[in-house]
Amino acid sequence: MSTVRPVRTGEQVAAPEPLVTIKSAAKVYGTNQGLAPLSLAIHAGERVALVGPSGSGKTTLLRLLAGALVPDQGTRSVIINGKSPAELKPGRELASLVGIVSQRFDLVPHLPVLHNVLAGRLGHWTLARSILSLVWPMERRAAQQALARVGIADKINERPGRLSGGEQQRVAIARMMMQSPLVILADEPVASLDPARAEEVMELLVGLVSWNENDGSSQRTLIASLHTASLIRRHFTRVIGLRESRVQFDLPAGELDDAVLDELYDLGDDTDDIEPLAGLAARDG
Repeated sequence: MSTVRPVRTGEQVAAPEPLVTIKSAAKVYGTNQGLAPLSLAIHAGERVALVGPSGSGKTTLLRLLAGALVPDQGTRSVIINGKSPAELKPGRELASLVGIVSQRFDLVPHLPVLHNVLAGRLGHWTLARSILSLVWPMERRAAQQALARVGIADKINERPGRLSGGEQQRVAIARMMMQSPLVILADEPVASLDPARAEEVMELLVGLVSWNENDGSSQRTLIASLHTASLIRRHFTRVIGLRESRVQFDLPAGELDDAVLDELYDLGDDTDDIEPLAGLAARDG
């Protein structure tokens, strides 16, 4: 459910249009249900956490939003800012619509950090400009500013392999910042980080949603899959629980309790797959 309050227009009260609309979106992989028909509305400025056991449909949902998968019911069942990501070819429109941060970082190891960050501009550049930037990096100042914002401006000429996991994730975030997308999709972005680095990365992601370079407001939205209850409660406004490819609950993050999480992650005898999220919450404090 949305945390966005209605806005008054003249004498009438009208709710703002959702930035993200999902209508009966589903995905089947052969004989396996990747995501059962699902409908959601997400507004600009919301920070939505997706939780659930492995195989519950979180990554499938994120890939549908990114346009990497086509919904079984047709491309128009997923709409972001009036457009279907699956109908857009890689380029300016898609890059300005959605940006992705994952636990794998997806950095090019043999290129300096500068070039990895500038890769976020490839969707905005022509092929000739992209090739030229490998020799004479374009928009270097913007890349420096992005790296400064994530706290690693001094790493601009380093190779990714020489950086820590937390620093590599910051490079990936800086690259995504160069896209300036409306929706930030994060697929377990802190899974490979220690608790301190995980907290720092989440603060960075939330800061991107909360900040607008022009007036300090935000039209951006963060949708992330996570397995750490403490991070969800501190940084998100809404949490959606998925299990067996279906939505089990959709709550304000402040109403999330351990009993709901324990039930969501109760896998019966298959307990080796994932530790209950409530247990993680107790351990994380």
